Amino acid sequence: MARCIVNMYPLVLSTLASVALAGEPLGNQDPPKLRTKGGHEETPAQRAAAAVDNTRFARYTLTVLCGIVALLGIFRVVIISVRYIRTLTCLNNDTQRYFRMPNLAYGAVKQHLLYAPLFRRRHLRELQFGWFHLGYVPTRFQSLFLATVVIMNVTLSVSGIEWNGTRAAALSHLRNRTGTLSVVNMIPLVVLAGRNNPLISLLSISFDNFNLVHRWFGRVVVLQALAHSVAEIMIVIDEGKWNSMRLIFQRNEMFWTGLVATAAFVAIILTASAALRHAFYETFLHLHIGLVILSLVFLWKHLDNTLPQKYLLVMILLWAAERFIRFANLIYRSVGRGGTQAELELLPGDACRITLKMARPWVFQPGQFAFITVPSVGLWTSHPFSIAWSNDSADEKNQDSEKGYQITPDDILSSPQDKSSMSLIIRRRSGFTDKLFEKAERSSSGILTVSALVEGPYGGLASLQSYGTVMIFAGGVGITHQVPFVRELVAGYASGTLAARKVVLVWVIQSPEHLEWIRPWMTSILAMDKRRDILRIQLFVTRPRSTKEIHSPSATVQMFPGKPNVDTLIEMEAENQIGAMGVSVCGTGGLSDDVRAAVRRRQGFRNIDFLEQGFTW
Repeated sequence: MARCIVNMYPLVLSTLASVALAGEPLGNQDPPKLRTKGGHEETPAQRAAAAVDNTRFARYTLTVLCGIVALLGIFRVVIISVRYIRTLTCLNNDTQRYFRMPNLAYGAVKQHLLYAPLFRRRHLRELQFGWFHLGYVPTRFQSLFLATVVIMNVTLSVSGIEWNGTRAAALSHLRNRTGTLSVVNMIPLVVLAGRNNPLISLLSISFDNFNLVHRWFGRVVVLQALAHSVAEIMIVIDEGKWNSMRLIFQRNEMFWTGLVATAAFVAIILTASAALRHAFYETFLHLHIGLVILSLVFLWKHLDNTLPQKYLLVMILLWAAERFIRFANLIYRSVGRGGTQAELELLPGDACRITLKMARPWVFQPGQFAFITVPSVGLWTSHPFSIAWSNDSADEKNQDSEKGYQITPDDILSSPQDKSSMSLIIRRRSGFTDKLFEKAERSSSGILTVSALVEGPYGGLASLQSYGTVMIFAGGVGITHQVPFVRELVAGYASGTLAARKVVLVWVIQSPEHLEWIRPWMTSILAMDKRRDILRIQLFVTRPRSTKEIHSPSATVQMFPGKPNVDTLIEMEAENQIGAMGVSVCGTGGLSDDVRAAVRRRQGFRNIDFLEQGFTW
């Protein structure tokens, strides 16, 4: 049911967009006649020509954006095809020499555009001033796309306006143009903000990246709305009506509703700053939604019986459709069959393991995350967490394996009907997680069961199956994102269904007690068939209490003190890599940036791809 509803979203999107581009205004109401200082009125022909330009440029905006999506879609199809062919070719090829060789042209593109931060090294390591969070530096490709969007909108906002004509006519055209484009840009704005944005799966671009573009579209919308309002105010001043502002507010509903909507837009931008988002996320979220609704109500009145109101209607319907899909998903996953229960278990290192016994679980894939709501703790608020493990009878089989039972790939990758629970690890922070810990601490056993609501799955876009050599980096609780990939690769190697021949897991933790977070899951992985032939684990403890805590259990599971030299580790594996090499990272911003820099340095010499997971919104 939920999957069918989600699949309908692209159809709704395309249908509503085609309605928006139909081109005829909703009513026949003419704009008020404009009188210049010299007493000359703008002619109906001039007004009609300006209206045509506004409609044409609105279509240009949507057409250019659709063109960019089409190009990204073609690139996505090519990448998927290459990886699929590579996987099939390498199933029975243990050397995979052909795929070690890099494509020099594509390697240069990855090194200098796709993987490159805007400046030098910093990307996911957040910019901070004291306790103020200033956000993240985009990559060069992201910056290029954002610059394209901004330049396009500035150009379309001022093109075709007769700046050499009368001041009043120019202001009138600027007002109408920026107002129209501001509303048109609200369509991609709301699409990019949605968790169920169909472009996420179609283009394999993460919600995190779309959220970055969403914020920049929001800035463009607000700047165009401000230009629209300023132009209108200047017209009022030029006509000598500023002293009658009180009467204008009383008698001209279009004027004052527009100003209120613009004020709400500005408030949205100010309250959505990175500093406020990170310090008071839940407050920001509620305020953000409230201000959006306020702005839409007054904007609807402002645009009454005009063409831009059709664009606004499309935007509102898309927003409502996405919200309905989320609500339907939440109900389907969490209601009925006894509901969804969350078992909270406190762990060392201010961590908590949550085991979700779901009403209707899904077929789990590595890299997926879900939004969790615990009404008894956070009321209706939801928070994203990576799914670390999907449980069936693996625990019982693992116990049997200690008595001589050998776990097979079919046991690990069991049928979805057997999977009744999913697990995740969270670290204690402020807000929701702190309240969750306080509630669990009040339990005498340290284990607490509460009712929960689950919305998902999201993510699961990345695949490591086509790489002969895989390096997986995790920092702290980032291991929850990476464990499912390790499990999939080991099981796939044993069954001969993927290209991987060598997998290295590098986990950076502060204390050995953090190993308890994933101990039962790692025990299951270590007991899997042929695990020793493919998997090596390197643990780096940055803050050991003593040297006695640092000991390596075996040749394939090693522990080291201090931070890893990422560049050296990658070089060691690259020198003897088998086939194409995939490097995945999920952890702190500093670790991600170090891995990114090491991969970039080897473009042109090795066939290495970089995969990064981050939650930066």
